[in-house]
Amino acid sequence: MNRRHSAPLALLQRATSFYDEQRKSNRDKEYPMDSLKQLLQEQYQLQAQTISPQKGGWAALAYRVETKKHTYFLKMYEKSRTSTPKWTALIDEYVPALIWLNEQNDLNGKVPVPILTKNGQCKCENDKGIFLLYEHIEGETIGPQQLTNDQVEQLATIIAALHAIGEETAPIATAQLKEDFSLPFAVSLYKLLTEQLATLPDDIQTTIAPFSQPLLSLIESTEKRANTLKQRPLRYALCHTDLHHWNLMTSQGELVLIDWEGLKLAPVEADMMFVVDECYNNAFMDHYRKRHLDYVIDQECLAFYQGRRKLEDIWEFLEQLLFDEQKPTERAAILEGLEKELEAVAKACL
Repeated sequence: MNRRHSAPLALLQRATSFYDEQRKSNRDKEYPMDSLKQLLQEQYQLQAQTISPQKGGWAALAYRVETKKHTYFLKMYEKSRTSTPKWTALIDEYVPALIWLNEQNDLNGKVPVPILTKNGQCKCENDKGIFLLYEHIEGETIGPQQLTNDQVEQLATIIAALHAIGEETAPIATAQLKEDFSLPFAVSLYKLLTEQLATLPDDIQTTIAPFSQPLLSLIESTEKRANTLKQRPLRYALCHTDLHHWNLMTSQGELVLIDWEGLKLAPVEADMMFVVDECYNNAFMDHYRKRHLDYVIDQECLAFYQGRRKLEDIWEFLEQLLFDEQKPTERAAILEGLEKELEAVAKACL
């Protein structure tokens, strides 16, 4: 029997509620369909018959595109969003790597690859957004659901194959896709906490003020770990770096890993941080070690990635609240997400 692994119900409910609100707000930002049809015709020579808004993710809007013969998935990063440059700056670097990955036996069909424009470009853009077009995947996002035993084995097999591609064989042509242990937001977050707190909008100030000290401590400890890791002779492998269930789909019984914006050469703990606290961690590791026999988690690396991810998520929330426009319901959802992250940081400091 294919038993489903379980996880704390409250955690799943919070994640589901927040992501549903985020996706609902993205659907409310519907882009004019005629403009999308024109873009698809000009850039991909596609005659779209229907374009339907879909559940987008954290970073982008999403559309289902249907022509007479095929169905596609169009991803739109809005230029009005503060976070868009972070998600789109390296598209031309990581897409060729995805094409290569999808040609490898162990990863074929597991890595969605953008369709190139008529001019052979990885992306296209207009004054409103930056676009990637994919073949549509008929399936469903795992999201709040739990992985079955079979899906855990599939995930471990995919990640083990990815991590087998080291620095010497990875199709990475730029240092920008290699881990440098930087915290580019740390200075801004530090100044916000120490110099600008009293000037923030009331709702942000009320939410963040009680957690200033734990946040400052986390910035300090994560920076110290970064400096230590920069000096160590670490093994680097290809990593997805955003390995949560909202980036997993199941299609015809096969697991597919989506949203590869964070593809990077890094210590494998950049991916393992998403697995170690899952109830299926032991089963995952058993399958993973069939290919990586002697793997042992590097606790220093793991702590760095966990700390940096918490800070990144908090800074992403703050950027949205400070610089992007939201409807009241969306702003309330972002504030709730921010508070949950801050509570987790404070709890870890106890």
